Amino acid sequence: MTDAALDPDAPLGHWDARHREQDELAAGGHPDLDRPGNELFYALRLGTLLTLVGDLHSPAAPLFVLDAGCGSGYFARALDRCGHRVDAIDASQEAIDRARAAGDGPRYTRARLDEWRSPWQYDIVLCVDVLFHLPDDTEWAAALRNLASLVRLTGRLIVTDADTPVPRARDGRIRHRPTDGYRAALEPLGLRHTEFRPYGFRETETGFHVFTRIR
Repeated sequence: MTDAALDPDAPLGHWDARHREQDELAAGGHPDLDRPGNELFYALRLGTLLTLVGDLHSPAAPLFVLDAGCGSGYFARALDRCGHRVDAIDASQEAIDRARAAGDGPRYTRARLDEWRSPWQYDIVLCVDVLFHLPDDTEWAAALRNLASLVRLTGRLIVTDADTPVPRARDGRIRHRPTDGYRAALEPLGLRHTEFRPYGFRETETGFHVFTRIR
């Protein structure tokens, strides 16, 4: 067994290099798109996300949001500008450094999806284009369970993946799980699947799965 196989942080080298060597949109966007394409890709996802989050806050009672796997902080900063109170985590130190350098707003912390703990639960837990980058099923399930534990009653867990009936793997780094797999993992934890909203961007089959805590 190689040292890389023994090191749980070894895959982070890919993401550290990506955030170090590429601009903020390419690092967390679609690697095959040019900058204008990624501008559109981010804008479309953000518009859909803001619709799903809704306008349920007030200055006296902002929504508490966790952006899990925040990358360079694009969505975290946008939600902060909309008046929400945002925690943002990523396992890549390069990503966190870049997010912090972009300015004040969200509270950024380096943490894996399966290890983040919070003294409070969140109204919204968001995880955009991250879970399908966890090809190991055990790691995926641990991350999903932890994110679910952070959602308050009537709150929402919003994760992105393809709406596929069967698992599909691509290029060794991506594994799309079936929608029923998400339901099977989350319904026993008290979260009901309430919506799938596709990105509607070019050929991508990925979209937002919305789970609402009902108990």
